[in-house]
Amino acid sequence: MKQESPPLHLDIKAFAQAAKAIGGRDLLSKYARLLAETHGLGAENPLTWWAQGELRRDLAGSEQVWLHLTVATGLALTCQRCLGLVDVPVAVDQYFRFVDSEQAAQAQDDASDEDVLALSQDFNLANLIEDEVLLALPLIARHETCPVEVKLAVADPAFEAVSAQKRQPFAVLAALRSDKSN
Repeated sequence: MKQESPPLHLDIKAFAQAAKAIGGRDLLSKYARLLAETHGLGAENPLTWWAQGELRRDLAGSEQVWLHLTVATGLALTCQRCLGLVDVPVAVDQYFRFVDSEQAAQAQDDASDEDVLALSQDFNLANLIEDEVLLALPLIARHETCPVEVKLAVADPAFEAVSAQKRQPFAVLAALRSDKSN
């Protein structure tokens, strides 16, 4: 089943019980927080996603609701070395286990290897997609090799020359002191 955009309301338990899979291809412009991260650039970039629901049995034999999510896109970010634009590919391949309540999800999430979320009959898949892409962004976006020469000097000779020409306040005070003693 191909979709243009993720459904805003998904009954996650029914989705997993039916072992459904949905996917789609959206424009980045449909995701406001991602677009803000790129300062409005690349709004026409595609974001491809796929979600598969399933039931798995735990060690005790109880059924658990799972969701497998994959997302692929590219974002135009600012290179932190040269301050130019750098296209950063972002890929998400994540499994989520669902539990009955938000309290149970919070209690189990820290101790679990997988991400634990609360079951909902009104689950917003688009928000999850956007959250996971934001979490997958690199801490520091940069080119492997910047297309322009990066100035790595910490001192500017022109600044040093202007600084030397300025009157030194303590020298002025010393001159005043010597004038008084004469």
